Amino acid sequence: MKQIKIQKILFWLLLLVMTFIYMGPFLFSLSISFNAEQDVFSWPIKLLPEEWTLNNYKEVWQGLPFGTWLKNSAIITAVQTICNVFFASLAGFAFARLEFPGKNIIFSLFMASLMIPGIILLVPKFILLNEISLINTYGGLILPGLVSVVNIFLMKQFFETVPKDLEEAALIDGCSYFRIYWQIFLPVSKPALAAVAIYTFQGAWNEFMWPVIVTTTSDMFTLPVGMSFLKNEFSVNWPLLMSGTILISLPTLVIFLVFQRYFVEGVASSGLKE
Repeated sequence: MKQIKIQKILFWLLLLVMTFIYMGPFLFSLSISFNAEQDVFSWPIKLLPEEWTLNNYKEVWQGLPFGTWLKNSAIITAVQTICNVFFASLAGFAFARLEFPGKNIIFSLFMASLMIPGIILLVPKFILLNEISLINTYGGLILPGLVSVVNIFLMKQFFETVPKDLEEAALIDGCSYFRIYWQIFLPVSKPALAAVAIYTFQGAWNEFMWPVIVTTTSDMFTLPVGMSFLKNEFSVNWPLLMSGTILISLPTLVIFLVFQRYFVEGVASSGLKE
């Protein structure tokens, strides 16, 4: 019994250390966001501000075009999330349940594309969008992220766990495949859809590399791109930067906390087979 208790204590201590390692930087950033700029690098370093202030958050909202950046990020994230949920689930259903020529080859090519580093595709995507005059537009920001191969794979794996009896019964009743997908498969795939939505939301909301390449004016900046301009060659307003960063991270944190049960179920069930 003593050995089991010791193991539990060591296990909880390990979890505590790992929690501190992962949460420590976030909590310190939160502390800096309530600090005055001149007190950030005071010595000795204080984990908690001596005088708490909300001026940094006020300045982010009032002194920067934060509302415009927020609107841009919200539009891009919403469209990409909705499109990924629909297109990835539709393609996943086709690969999991339909038989058509070249299905396995097409899916293999999709999976093989994951081995190509995303940064290599930045230049071809930019050239293509520039040719059709979509640079510095919502179209240029949204189109490359309308669907993800990873999300297609996730939905395919989940749909393969759905019992075939449901599909066969629907076919006997005269349902089309799209109706089977829409009325039978989608309602039972909420965990997988939630996982796809959270993955896509987090990726689109925090995306920096593509928006900074494809936008040329501040009115089209997203939140990560706009906040990056608070850093310059000679100085950084750390409290202001941390305040904006905290505000940016809140929507992702809230959505994950609300839908984490579906997220865990979706990721776990996508790895199972019927």
